[in-house]
Amino acid sequence: GLILDIFALRAKSREAKTQVELAQLEYLLPRLTRQWTHFSESFGGIGTKGPGETQLETDRRLVRTRISKLKEELRKIEKQRETRRKSRSDAFRIALIGYTNVGKSTLFNSLSDANTFVEDRLFATLDATVRKIQVGNKLDILVSDTVGFIKKLPHSLVASFKSTLEEAIEADLLLHVVDISNPIFREQIGAVNLVLDEIKIRQKPTLLVFNKVDKLESFGLVEQVREEFAGSVFISAQKGIKINEVREKIYDFISENFVQTELKIPLEKYFLVSKIYSLAEILEQTDTEEFVRLTLRCSKANFSQIQKLCNW
Repeated sequence: GLILDIFALRAKSREAKTQVELAQLEYLLPRLTRQWTHFSESFGGIGTKGPGETQLETDRRLVRTRISKLKEELRKIEKQRETRRKSRSDAFRIALIGYTNVGKSTLFNSLSDANTFVEDRLFATLDATVRKIQVGNKLDILVSDTVGFIKKLPHSLVASFKSTLEEAIEADLLLHVVDISNPIFREQIGAVNLVLDEIKIRQKPTLLVFNKVDKLESFGLVEQVREEFAGSVFISAQKGIKINEVREKIYDFISENFVQTELKIPLEKYFLVSKIYSLAEILEQTDTEEFVRLTLRCSKANFSQIQKLCNW
């Protein structure tokens, strides 16, 4: 209940307000009985409907009606978000994820020169914000900031914020930001992984970014954690320490794992097109009288499969 009250205070956009209200009502619905018990005890008799029970049924009906309306509104918002995602589907996508108040929005601002709201408090970000940045040799990618996770996040809350979490689901790479200065950062990593399990993206490629190294009294912990979590990055988003290393890691990941190329499929092998669609993201398709031209992006492993299909 406290988490939802905090969310209600933070919600600014139409989408965030809708999601929070839905989560609040779904939390309230099974608890309505308790709020009206005193009326039933005072006025209700055996085999009769007291004023309390009548009011309870009325409230439940009103709450269920409102929940249905909110879900319908969220479906419309999700369709709009899906349309926006399709319009930018040709770019490599990264999502910042992590426990609440670990510095995701500060890192987001450092990477993108954005002006996302940042404050040292829980759940400062409720809306997914997307910005374009450049890495490597002027390679354009999209980075999104997402809602912070928390231990034992209620199932209804995960469902309500599904459209926001879609940014993480659709991402090619996750940047899991961790507050290394927090004594229980390992527990927070575990809590985030549980949510990733719930939305079925635990296996998605992930770069661990340990933030707030400037708040450590000794850098001995950094060396210890570096051995425990190989390939991770240690930064201070607020102080601008090692931000370029994050950019380099992103570029290296894209270079090592993804291929973006153009294929020409002869018309007599048109049956291959549907198979290629299942293995790659098709950025553009052009049909001519002799062949189909596909501009695609996919993992190197899938590209090897495509080459075998086409006998190249």
